[in-house]
This record gives sequence, structure tokens and C-alpha cells, in this order.
Amino acid sequence: MKALLAFFTVLPVRGASLEQAAREVYLLPFVGVVTGLPGAILVLSAYFVPSGVAATLALGAVLVAAGLHHADGVLDVGDALMVRGIPGRRREVLKDTRVGIGGIGALFLLYGPTLAALAALSVASPGRAALALVAGEVAARSAMVLTLAYGKPAYSGSSSVPFARALSGPRNATGVALALLAPLPFLFPVGTLAPLAILVTPLIVLISLRLARSAFGGICGDVVGATGEACRAVVLILASTMI
Repeated sequence: MKALLAFFTVLPVRGASLEQAAREVYLLPFVGVVTGLPGAILVLSAYFVPSGVAATLALGAVLVAAGLHHADGVLDVGDALMVRGIPGRRREVLKDTRVGIGGIGALFLLYGPTLAALAALSVASPGRAALALVAGEVAARSAMVLTLAYGKPAYSGSSSVPFARALSGPRNATGVALALLAPLPFLFPVGTLAPLAILVTPLIVLISLRLARSAFGGICGDVVGATGEACRAVVLILASTMI
């Protein structure tokens, strides 16, 4: 886990290489527990402060814990999808450091409903909201693993290449099984029907893979990160409808 924590969180972990992180990527869902913990602690403050404030702080905490890398993926993918043209042109936009209206719109459309769902959960039960947030973080990393396991990198220089290669070998089955099962322990206490929310993970991944293939010619690091963020949003939204 050391290499994964070094590459996928802001924890000051050193001495890990990209190759090590790729070999361990099948364990990525467990990183969601680490990034979800500070958010879960903060959302419990809804017992003492307004639920909207607690939810905002909690969502901000999980995004920062991941170094805002995946939020950056949402920005880049949003900008690239606004571009008309061949996949090669959209891939150029993915690498552009400038932010356009497509990226800003993507942030609003994704994180606005996420925050609203987390606030609603916090009103009903801060404890369940904390569990749902951790479940969402684990599910987000599960979606990333599935995207890497079944996606084809759009170009040879993509940061997704070593991770996709690692999941094409013997650890594919283990990674897929962990990705599908890891969020369940956190969803069961949320509500009787809450575990059904995990069914959205493969669906979100399927939609993402089809969109990425059409728009970019395959997956890349930004697509993988954005897929995870979308999965967290849908899991929390569905959990909020079951309270």
C-alpha cells in the first residue's frame, strides 16, 4: 500500500516508484478508506454545526486527501468533451493546463449534486452520512480499478499504461473482485437497500469506457480519475434517496 498512498494521496510517503504503484493497483479500493476517513470525521460535526457546513468541509477534505488529482481529471475531461473534432484534438485539450467553461461546468454538475446528497444524508444521520462517504470513496477507487482493467489506453504515453498493463495479468480477477465487493461493508449499515448502490459502479465504468473510446480513442489518467469522481457522486445520490 505504500506506493499507492504515495501516488494517490497527499500523505508524505516516499521511496515508492511508479512500477510499484502499478503492481499494487488492484488494492486501490482500500486507499478510499484512507481518503474517506478525514471526511467521515468532519461530517460527524453535523451533530453540532449546520449539516451544509459539515458536508462541505467533509467533501473538501476527501478531495484534498487525494491531492485534488481526480478533480483535475474532471476539469480536463469536461473541457475536452466540449471540443468538436477528432479524438487526437480532444487528447490535446486533455493535456492543456488552461481551464475552460467545459471544465467549470463539469465541476458544478458533478460536485453540486454530490454535496447536496451528502448534506441530506447529514441531516438524516451524520453517522450514516460518514459511512456513505467512505463507501463513496471506496467505490470511486473501485471504479478506477475497473476502468483500468477493461479500458485500453488512448496513447502509449498515457499515465494509465503501466496500471492497465498490471491489471491485464494474474491480478485482474483479484482486482475486479475487490473492486466489486470492497464498498459493501460500508453500505450495509446505511440502509436496507443501500448496497444496491454498488451496482452503479460497473454501469458508470461501462458508460465511461464507451464515452472515452468515442471521444479520446481510449482511456487516460484524466478519464480514470473522472470516472471515480462520477461513481462517488452517484453512490451518494442513491444513498440519499434511501434515507
